[in-house]
Amino acid sequence: MMRTRHIPERTCLACGEKLPKGGLIRIVRTLAGSVEMDPNGRQAGRGAYLCPKSDCWERGLSKGALDRVLRISVPEETKERLKAQYKEQREFATGNGAP
Repeated sequence: MMRTRHIPERTCLACGEKLPKGGLIRIVRTLAGSVEMDPNGRQAGRGAYLCPKSDCWERGLSKGALDRVLRISVPEETKERLKAQYKEQREFATGNGAP
């Protein structure tokens, strides 16, 4: 008999939808206190997850939800940098950013 493998689920901080961990994008507050994207989902620190949908990114970064989940006041310039990284990653994934 084959065993089914457990797939961890996480909740999007903007829309509240539960999805497999691999289908969400992790933002981490590192042990040093900086806030950055964690593409592999393994960086040490407190994490927050967002859907790959652009409206979740807008809502999650603008309404203070990220601040609440990471338990830190995230500066506006950091939020703008995260949005830019998300857009860059999204363009690359769709093939629009490839050389």
